[in-house]
Order: sequence, then C-alpha cells, then structure tokens
Amino acid sequence: MSRRGWALFLAMSVIWGVPYLLIKVAVGEVSPVVVVFARCVVGAALLLPWTIARGQLGPALRAWRWLLVFTVLEMTLPWLLLSYAEQTLSSSLTGLLVAGVPFVAALAARLVGEEERLTPVRLAGMGLGVVGIAALLGLDLDGAHLLPVVAVALVAVGYATAPLVVSRKLPDVPGVAASSVALAVTAVVYAPFAVPQLGEAAGAPADAQLSLLALGVVCTALALALFFALIREAGPQRALVITFVNPAVAVLLGVLLLDEPFTLGIALGLPLVLAGCVLATRRGPAAPVAVGAPG
Repeated sequence: MSRRGWALFLAMSVIWGVPYLLIKVAVGEVSPVVVVFARCVVGAALLLPWTIARGQLGPALRAWRWLLVFTVLEMTLPWLLLSYAEQTLSSSLTGLLVAGVPFVAALAARLVGEEERLTPVRLAGMGLGVVGIAALLGLDLDGAHLLPVVAVALVAVGYATAPLVVSRKLPDVPGVAASSVALAVTAVVYAPFAVPQLGEAAGAPADAQLSLLALGVVCTALALALFFALIREAGPQRALVITFVNPAVAVLLGVLLLDEPFTLGIALGLPLVLAGCVLATRRGPAAPVAVGAPG
C-alpha cells in the first residue's frame, strides 16, 4: 500500500477499536437508546451536508427500500444491542465477540453465491476462530447473563449481512451517502424514545458526555469517511484487514483505561480469534469482496 493507504489503515484500526470503550463509559450514565440517538444525530449532522453538497442524496434515496434494510442491519439494531450488552459485559469481551463477524460474513456470502468455495485453509480458520470464541465463552462468562451474549451475536449477524445488501442491491450508491441516510433514519426512529431522556444526558458526568460526542464525531462521521477513502486507496480486500486489529485495540483499551481484567479467556481467545479471522477471510485475487462498517 501507499503511505496514504497505510496511514488510513492504521487510523481505522484504532478508531473502530475505540467504540466499545466509549459505549461502556456512556451506558454507565445514560440509557442505550440515548447513546444510539446521540451518536446518529452527531454523525448525520456532519455527513448529510457533505452528501448533499456532492449531489449523492438523490441516488441514495432512489434505492430507499434496500437502504432501509441496510440501515436496520448496520445501525438501527446493532448499535442498540451493543449498548444494551455493554451494560453488563466488559468492553474487551464485547469487542472480541464481535470479531466473529468475518466468520458469519464468509458463511453468508457463500450461501448467497458471492463467495468462492471454502478451501481447507479457510475452513481451518473458521474452526480456529470458533475455538477462540469458545475459549472466551467458557472462561470469561461465568455468572454472566445469556441475553447480552445473544445480543452481541445478533450484532455480528447484522454487521456480516449488511455488506451483502450493499454489494448486491446498492452497488451504485456511494458508501458515505448510504451511511449518512442510515444515520438520519436511525436518529428519527429513536427520537421519540430518546428525546424525553435528554435531560439525563445533559446531567451526565463530563466523561459520559465526551464519550457520546466522540462516538458521533470520531467513531461514526470521521470513521465512515476514512473507511471509504481507505477502500478507494487500498481496495476492499486490504481494507477488510482492519477487522483483525479492532478486537486487539478494544481489549487493550478496556484493560488499560477501564481496569478491565486481562483474563485467561482473553489471553487464549484473542490470538485464536485473530488468527482464525486471517485464515477464514483469505480470498483469491479475483474474488469480489463486500465491505461494511464493523464499528
């Protein structure tokens, strides 16, 4: 990759490892609904004017049906489920569980005919990743509730299938345009539930308010703009590799900044999940790749 490509790659690897930390801080003071609403309002306020100025709003709205499907799978449900799950799960564990996205994506793409055959190496990678996630579930979830884990599993399904909607049904819609509309729609959906609770956010401690702002500005608006720039610069195959680095960033931030324990499950599961992701998503040089927004 070029220097610019490497700079974008490193920035994205960090930026999309940060949301788990920020969500954990925010949900300690405000409800998950408010977290999602604030993130979407800030992101939409920054990206929609850009979309309109570039004349890309029309093409996005003409594909409104599939854009709504993308919105639900990529933002409306996953972000609420993540915020709900992190009320009880650590940010480190949540980030590692979301690392199952590449495995789900590979299987989903295979089912709809967008993926080359599953080679022995890729099957071995999936198996290795499953062992890593099993290590996390078996060693780190003692006493944890089942529903938050199921919520994160549903997040992984949404993140894995949303890119298929983009590649199959929205090929002519620019990524930032699709994301800006999705942010606005999600904000409208949550407004009736979040607006009555905004007083709660206004009275929250400064660290929670800054977390909400950073989620919207850095981890949403800036991240989406950089991500699609990375795809243009380096291609979708290399851009997808950030998925391998994000969980490590989430774990390190949780341990260093939130004093979350570096457990035996993380010590065993992290390298297995990352190695499994690398092997499971290996693609031939001519294979098409659909890339979504995993943060």
